[in-house]
Amino acid sequence: MVTVATRDGKLLGAKDGTIAVFKGIPYAAPPIGPNRFLPPQPVKAWGGLRDAHSYGPTAPTGPYPSPLDKLVPEVDIPGDDYLNLNIWTPNPAGRLPVMVWLHGGAFTNGSGSVPLYDGSRFARDGVVFVTVNYRLGVDGFLHLGPGDVANLGLLDQLAAMRWVQENITAFGGDPGKVTVVGESAGAMSIGALLAAPRAAGLFRRAVLQSGAAHHTFSPDTARALGHHLADLLGIPPTREAFADVPFDQLSRSAEELRVAVAANPDPARWGEAAVNLMPFEPVVDGELLPLPPIHAIAAGASRDVDVLIGTNSDEFRLFLVPTGLLDALGDPHLRAAAAGYGLDPDEAVAAYLEEDAKASPGEMLSALSTDWYYRLPAIRLAEARARHGGATYMYEFGWRPTSFDGRIGACHTAEIPFVFDNLDDPALLPLLGTALPQKLADAMHGAWVAFATDGNPGWAQYDSIDRTTMHFDTSSQTRTDPRANQRALWDGHR
Repeated sequence: MVTVATRDGKLLGAKDGTIAVFKGIPYAAPPIGPNRFLPPQPVKAWGGLRDAHSYGPTAPTGPYPSPLDKLVPEVDIPGDDYLNLNIWTPNPAGRLPVMVWLHGGAFTNGSGSVPLYDGSRFARDGVVFVTVNYRLGVDGFLHLGPGDVANLGLLDQLAAMRWVQENITAFGGDPGKVTVVGESAGAMSIGALLAAPRAAGLFRRAVLQSGAAHHTFSPDTARALGHHLADLLGIPPTREAFADVPFDQLSRSAEELRVAVAANPDPARWGEAAVNLMPFEPVVDGELLPLPPIHAIAAGASRDVDVLIGTNSDEFRLFLVPTGLLDALGDPHLRAAAAGYGLDPDEAVAAYLEEDAKASPGEMLSALSTDWYYRLPAIRLAEARARHGGATYMYEFGWRPTSFDGRIGACHTAEIPFVFDNLDDPALLPLLGTALPQKLADAMHGAWVAFATDGNPGWAQYDSIDRTTMHFDTSSQTRTDPRANQRALWDGHR
């Protein structure tokens, strides 16, 4: 047993060997009742010792759509007090670097309590590690128009980061050496936070895995989506009406909205969501986000924050291989997607065949979508920062498992167990199979620890000339401007 005093009261944690673990720590009041749809409210202090042995409640979510629900680990812990965080520390009396993890899940799913995100290996290597739960879906990212609050999920993340600044010293962390880390929607959240003036001073470094600063909505797009969701529910487009709808019904209707956007991806109706295909994203509301994040970063926002950013080689195969779509999609689908992304279809097909002359239309569409969703936004963020001298490092995760007959590739989420050095999690088996290479985990996990410790993961910074990129695989090495012709294809389009 180990005790720590925070600003709100004392916590009773557990010892796991040499590591102290504290779970379910509230950083804001429960977002229910009068607090629902408000910015995060202060925690009510407690007397005595608060037990911190178990994960607290997680934000309400619906299931991932099939077959992702069998492939992506998820945890559902009911309860109202779900604005909480978890901490692993090797030395509560130390002064160590801190990493704060923001989970992914398309802004509708996920939690910081998934066993894969256990921070023990980071603590083993001298880092105080924190995972965070934040509001999702309607409660976190609904926006109904002028006068309505926006970005509650981002405000939750900021509240958690402020809590870390005020309390992490008690857990052995250095508030001046905080690195925020996120994957997918978590990384896209960080891309937004890099552009948010309110985030200034809350973190010194940032790691963005498979997400950058392009996935946001204009207020008009967010309003159109919110009002359509209200129509699906048969309610007026007001917060009061949404608050009266049972969560299960909210979740089902949000999935209906996602399907409706995907079935008819018309920009005139859905704005940015017509190509993003997610019904909830951060909103450029003019308050928390004065500008689209990539524009703010290009203008110099967060130039003093060190950034490590990267993507996986085959991100989009997660969505095409398990569903069978990789083989079902033909040349018309490929060309329609290229045109939808603003490219000349003939030029796009030629560029992607140049990389793999035997690629099927589905395989090329996967590569095309991987670049649009993930790789090009990461490159644009790195380019924007390079213009202002911000320290920026680029990586690509290229290891391909044998699962799905070797066709799943270095797909979305595949890098996470290597970053955490948690290769023994049985939940990984359906997606990644067995025999995950420890050598790769040593390389990636070690680079993340080094970056959090001194701002240098172990290779040269990214610039617009060499475009140095660390390629992580069973044998990891840097590459210069990988797939340059495909990158150049997107100039002026993404």
